[in-house]
Amino acid sequence: MKYLIRPCEEKDLPVLVELCAAHAAYEKSEYSPEGKLEGLKEAIFGTPKRLNVWIVEIDGKAEGFTSFTFDFSTWEAAPFLYMDCLYLNENCRSAGIGAEIMKRIRKVAKENKCINIQWQTPEFNARAIKFYVGLGSTGKQKMRFFLKP
Repeated sequence: MKYLIRPCEEKDLPVLVELCAAHAAYEKSEYSPEGKLEGLKEAIFGTPKRLNVWIVEIDGKAEGFTSFTFDFSTWEAAPFLYMDCLYLNENCRSAGIGAEIMKRIRKVAKENKCINIQWQTPEFNARAIKFYVGLGSTGKQKMRFFLKP
């Protein structure tokens, strides 16, 4: 399967919102597209840039994406890369695209002197867990909390 992994462009924002909705549905989470286009535009293309997004394109159509940010670990006293999302539509999974994305993520983390790469996936996402463990990553059980301001 031929594919292209490229930086998100402004023209991709409407389909990125759709991919976010598909990702949320896959992870059995609620999602509202309201305000997302504007919020993503500001985060990806604003100053300062707060979010990095790559689009996976197959035959001219966006079929997936990954997003990441840089953060700082107090315990390690060093930066880390946080991969917020890695989502591929069903038709392009198990084609090596996820592995290529992770290879590129590792390169970016190394270039930015990150101590590690962090991400999360739901416990029920056995396919993703198997994929990530197969890359040599280790998991750590934690509870994630949400609090509205």
